[in-house]
This record gives sequence, C-alpha cells and structure tokens, in this order.
Amino acid sequence: MVLKNKVIVVTGGTGVLGGAFVKGIHNAGGTVCILGRNLELAEQRAAEINNAGGKALALKADVLIENQLQAACDKIIDQFGEIHGLVNAAGGNTPGGIVQPADDVFKLNMDGLREVMELNLWGTLIPTQIFGEAIAKTGEGSIVNISSMASQSVITKVLGYTLAKTSIDAYTRWFAVEMANRYGDKLRMNAIAPGFFLTEQNRQLLTNEDGSYTDRGGLVISNTPFKRFGVPEELIGALVWLLGNESKFVTGTVINVDGGFSVFSGV
Repeated sequence: MVLKNKVIVVTGGTGVLGGAFVKGIHNAGGTVCILGRNLELAEQRAAEINNAGGKALALKADVLIENQLQAACDKIIDQFGEIHGLVNAAGGNTPGGIVQPADDVFKLNMDGLREVMELNLWGTLIPTQIFGEAIAKTGEGSIVNISSMASQSVITKVLGYTLAKTSIDAYTRWFAVEMANRYGDKLRMNAIAPGFFLTEQNRQLLTNEDGSYTDRGGLVISNTPFKRFGVPEELIGALVWLLGNESKFVTGTVINVDGGFSVFSGV
C-alpha cells in the first residue's frame, strides 16, 4: 500500500493504458482521480473502485482546455483536500501525423503533425501547469509522463508521434531540474517509455483479425528480445514506484518498460 493516503490524477484515464494505471494506483492504496473525455467510462471505472472499498473520482475534461482542467482540479481539492501525484497518460497518434512510404516527404501534412504535437506535448504541459501547481501547494509529490520507444530510435511512419514524444523526454528532464531548483526533493518529474503494447490505436497496425502479426507487427516482435508485446499491467510496477516515496531520489529519468526493444540491435 505504498500509495496509501495519496491522491493521484490520471489524465487519459479512460484509455487502455490509463485504465491499467487507474487499477494499479488503486491496488497500491492510492485515491485515483480518473480524468478523460468519456465521462461514462470514467464513472464506470470509478464505481468499480468505490464499490471495492477504494476511493475514486470521475472527471470529464479535455487536456488541451485549461478551464476544464481547472474545474476538475477544483473538484478534486473540494473532495479530497490535496493532490499528491499526476500521471500524464493522455496522448496517442492521429492519421495526419503519419508519413506513408508513398508520401512526398517535402509535402508533409503540417497541420496533422501539429495536431499530434499538441495532443501529446501540450496535453502534458497544460495539465502539469494546473495539477502541478496544486501538488506544489500540497508540499510534496510526483509527476509521471509517458514517453515512447519512438523518442529513442527511428520508427518509420510515425513522424508526428516521434516529434512529440522526443519533446516529452526533453520536457521531463528540463522541468525536473527546474522543480528541483525551486522545491528541492519535494517535487519530482520522471517518465515511463513503454515498448509495444496493444491498444485500440495500434492493434490493427500490428495484428490481423485472426491474431497473427502484420508485417509491421512481425518486425516489432523480431526486434523485441522477449518476442511478445507487453500487457498494460506490466507498466504498473514502474508507475507506482515513481509515484511513491521509494523513488524519492529519482528525477528527470525515463524508464524503459519494453521487453528489451531499446537495447537490441537486431543482431
């Protein structure tokens, strides 16, 4: 129960990975605030936790709309009094940020790339501005961002996502140092870089209807020493550790949870 008495906000809490994060925080004793655009699903997940004897609150907000985030933050403070952690799990890819092999690389979809950047980068910065300030008022806490293998080596097609997640890594390091300079070890920021996990967004890219791998999925598996995709629950150990006091001397770090993908040369 390493997160007992800690109130943790999870943006993107209605997604596949966000759902695993929500359960993991609850199982570690934390009070979880489930933030997403799908209020019905957020309420369903919150009810499951509350019915099991835990504490959860469903919140509807878009991570790019400040007044919605501020309203959610105010509601959390009204109900629980303080906030101790933030997981910036909202994000993902969009068709406009993908560059196909037949596309002209000198006629990139700038609006599409910008959309992916805003969703992932600004969708991390803006919630941090709102909830991070509340954590600072609490006096101690941890912020965890979500990076990607795309920030560490080239993954074809996903240019917008690559730009966004590389920026997340830089932001994580910069903001960690800035918070340390201002608050000492009281406020920390780190990131988790998942390897390849099947989500609703990438399932059709990586697997066929019969469960076999697509050509792209096969390439991923061949470059993953564990020779399988990850399951969302395998991210929880790193997440809970980063949110809890056991990692109090850790900041500005990106932790890979990738089955060895990032260290394998393919040979």
